[in-house]
Amino acid sequence: MTVTFQWPTIIGLIGMLLTLIAYYLLQTRCLHGNGVAYQLLNAFGSAAIIVSLVYAFNLAAMVLEIAWLAISIYGLVLGWRNPHPRP
Repeated sequence: MTVTFQWPTIIGLIGMLLTLIAYYLLQTRCLHGNGVAYQLLNAFGSAAIIVSLVYAFNLAAMVLEIAWLAISIYGLVLGWRNPHPRP
């Protein structure tokens, strides 16, 4: 039995891994929730999942990932405007 994945599935899996890695690093206190690395991992992760959802559409997942991406971009913009972390 051979399992093959098409490229949208692979992109989606990479996005899922990026998002889970970000969450794991946040929980282990290796990253800060308002840090650039955390926001970038989330942004790239959600963007990759969105790419996969274009090919295998699911409305609930698409809405979630668009919101996730928007919040990550918002966090990046806030960090860029105010580089000093909040307490």
